[in-house]
Amino acid sequence: MAKDKDEHTPHPLDIALGSRVRLRRKELGMSQDQLARSVGITFQQVQKYEHGTNRISFSRLVEISEALDCSVGDLIGNLDKSKSSGSLSRQIAHLTEPGASDLLEAYASIESPKRRRAILNLARQLANDQPEQPVRAPARRGHARA
Repeated sequence: MAKDKDEHTPHPLDIALGSRVRLRRKELGMSQDQLARSVGITFQQVQKYEHGTNRISFSRLVEISEALDCSVGDLIGNLDKSKSSGSLSRQIAHLTEPGASDLLEAYASIESPKRRRAILNLARQLANDQPEQPVRAPARRGHARA
C-alpha cells in the first residue's frame, strides 16, 4: 500500500468513518462525552476519531457501534467505494459541519417544493457572496484642534 504524501494527514477512509460515527451520535442526540463514557475513553479521543486524526481499531469500532445502537456494517457501509469517487466522503464531511444536520432536518421538514427551492437558492447565493472588506478610517495623526 502506498504511503500518503504527508503522514500527518488523516486518511480519507478514517475521516469518512469518523464522520459516520459523528452523524450517528448526533442522530441519537448523544454528546461526545456520553459516547466516550459508554465506551470507556475520553471525549477528546472521540473527537479525534470523529475527525479521522486517530484511527479506530476494530475492537473499538465494535464498542462504538454497540454504544450507538447500530451494527459495524451501518458505520462502515460503502466506505471503500467513497475512496474512489471522493464525492460521498465530501458529502459526509459537509454533514459534519456545525449546524449542517440541523439545517438538513429543517429543510427536510419543509413540504413545499417552492419553499425548498427558495432555501436552496438563498444558500447558493450566500455561498457565492464574498464578504465585504470593512472600510477603515484613515489613521489620525496628532490631535484635532478646535
